[in-house]
Amino acid sequence: MGQPVKNQPPVNESVVNNQRGFRKLFKLIGPAVITSALVLGPGSLTLSSTMGTLFGYQLLWLVVVAVIFMMIYTEMATRIGLASKISFIQIMKNKWGKWGALLIGIGAFLVTASFQAGNSIGVGVAISSITGLSPTFWVVAFTIFGALLLFAKDFYNVLEKLMLILVGIMLAAFLVTVFLAQPSIGSVASGFIPSIPDGSLGLIIGFTATSFSIVGAAYQSYLVQEKGWTKELAKTGMKESYVGIGILGLISLLVMIAAAAVLRPEGIQINSIQDMGLALEPLFGSWATIVFMIGLFGAAFSSLMGNATIGGSMLSDSLGFGSKLKNNKVKIGIIAVMLFGSIVAIIFGGAPINLIIFAQAITIVAVPFIAIALLVVANDKKIMGELKNTLFKNILAIAGLIVLILLAFNNIKNIFL
Repeated sequence: MGQPVKNQPPVNESVVNNQRGFRKLFKLIGPAVITSALVLGPGSLTLSSTMGTLFGYQLLWLVVVAVIFMMIYTEMATRIGLASKISFIQIMKNKWGKWGALLIGIGAFLVTASFQAGNSIGVGVAISSITGLSPTFWVVAFTIFGALLLFAKDFYNVLEKLMLILVGIMLAAFLVTVFLAQPSIGSVASGFIPSIPDGSLGLIIGFTATSFSIVGAAYQSYLVQEKGWTKELAKTGMKESYVGIGILGLISLLVMIAAAAVLRPEGIQINSIQDMGLALEPLFGSWATIVFMIGLFGAAFSSLMGNATIGGSMLSDSLGFGSKLKNNKVKIGIIAVMLFGSIVAIIFGGAPINLIIFAQAITIVAVPFIAIALLVVANDKKIMGELKNTLFKNILAIAGLIVLILLAFNNIKNIFL
């Protein structure tokens, strides 16, 4: 027999349990990170950098508000996915009929397809800035690469790992940028006190609409079912929702802080996220620009894959073809969104104004409808059981719905009035 170990320090069970809990959460993390990655596209990063450039730290509070609403609906969709054995759209088909299900599926497809061109051109510009090769070449290359990934043996696991890597790349790239910028802590803290600077309302509306993606939140219900989660994992699943969407907020904050610390004092104007990368070069050298462009690539390619997956899957489900990522009909729908985005990007060099207006018009109808559908299901005791919405969550969700309706009215005013 071995000798007893002497002077062994006592085991702190609370620390051990916390470490086990953290490891368990890290192993389970995935669905909300995918949702976070697809929301963090070139558009949301452009708005974050523009707000920082024009208004400094004054709009940091907006990120917190948008992320709270996104968390509420993502967590609500997580519980729907855990509580039901059928998909969200099939639940709505049972409740509101096939036309209600079709409106959700077609709306999700059109919204994601309409914004896909921006993701494609973001991939092309980011890699072109690093390699010097044509953006068109990279748009084609990564569209083909994305389509091939669909035919991996277990596409969900491939997608999850890819998104985790891309989110890690984004987080590291923008953390390095903020570290180099060395912002004032006091100035950053002051930005969390709500204020609406003159001329900022348009950016506030745009950022909220981009970061509070109800289509992305709804797809969370599909992701937890793809991962095979059950009701027993409800608490961990809800925590994962908050952590994943929290990463979305953190990256947006980092981009806005970097723009406020570096570009605003220099009076540099930002028209696109790639402009911000180029604007950093005189201050930090070409390698810093490369770091930033790597972050942009992570944002663009994750959104390219994520948007296409949402649009293709939900359209297929609404048409009765199923929603599982191993289903070939679902893969065809996903590829259709990818091809649409890349073709528009190559022909127009980005999303043309008519396409953006079309996307806004679809959003007017589809987005509030999907939010109401999520609320209705989350409050259905027969479906949800113990996972039904609490009063507090309903209050926050209704506040979020009001915001979405106000955004829809703003789109009506912009398009028709």
